[in-house]
Amino acid sequence: MKSFTAKTAKPDKVIAELLQGDGAVRITGLFRPDQIAEARAIIMAHSEQDSEKATHFQGAAEAEGKINLQRRVWNLLAKGEVFSQLAAHPVLMNILRKFLGTEFIMGSIAANRILPGGPGQEPHVDYPYWDFHAPQTHPVGLNASFPMNAQVSIILDPFTAQSGATGFVPGSQTELRYPTPDDRFYERCEQMTGEPGDVALFFGALWHCAMPNRANHDRNAVLIQYLPKWVKPMEDIPAALPTSFLDDASDDIRQLIGLNFPYPEVLDTAKSGNAEGRA
Repeated sequence: MKSFTAKTAKPDKVIAELLQGDGAVRITGLFRPDQIAEARAIIMAHSEQDSEKATHFQGAAEAEGKINLQRRVWNLLAKGEVFSQLAAHPVLMNILRKFLGTEFIMGSIAANRILPGGPGQEPHVDYPYWDFHAPQTHPVGLNASFPMNAQVSIILDPFTAQSGATGFVPGSQTELRYPTPDDRFYERCEQMTGEPGDVALFFGALWHCAMPNRANHDRNAVLIQYLPKWVKPMEDIPAALPTSFLDDASDDIRQLIGLNFPYPEVLDTAKSGNAEGRA
């Protein structure tokens, strides 16, 4: 997995890695230590207080009886201004505008906290490909020649082999299908290691999974899913935000939460100006 800094993460170079290279890159130097510390403190507080929340890909036998050791915190935009700062960092926005189109949106922003002893996940691909184990539910001929997803993991605790840094099979994003046992994922995988503040950016069609946390510390990350504007988001982000947040949102955040893209809407009541270009 190639590493870039905030200065060297040029969109063309990063996108080449996402599409034709390993499928994942590391970017360092985007965030200040105080931003990372604030984000982590909020996530720790919410993951201690909240009841069990929906998560995915718990893994099979190893996860049994350990679900409380993997905790999700959803709706992060409503939990602190710092998460808007993380999601709309200019370096990420510049890369993703070229990767997913200038009006791309955010499909989800959540945290995944895996406690010591927490199980890994089953190898998978991410939304909207995540049920590709049932390819008949997707259009015929769908392939990875253009992306419908980018994933960003903002690392809040050391991601090491011991703590369960995300495992991935380099190059697997070029073949859009669900990994099977015959693919020998665990024999072939590398890991997205990094320090707090680093970013792992990858194409969601890449075979990947969280690995078991065998360290003596938590493994925390902010997970952000970005999508082309016409892909249905996984989270209904605006519905979970107060009106005051929507009223004060920056132009980038308004774009990310889909306020600039009207569909679906009731066209009987739509203003004529909104319908331009639809004929």
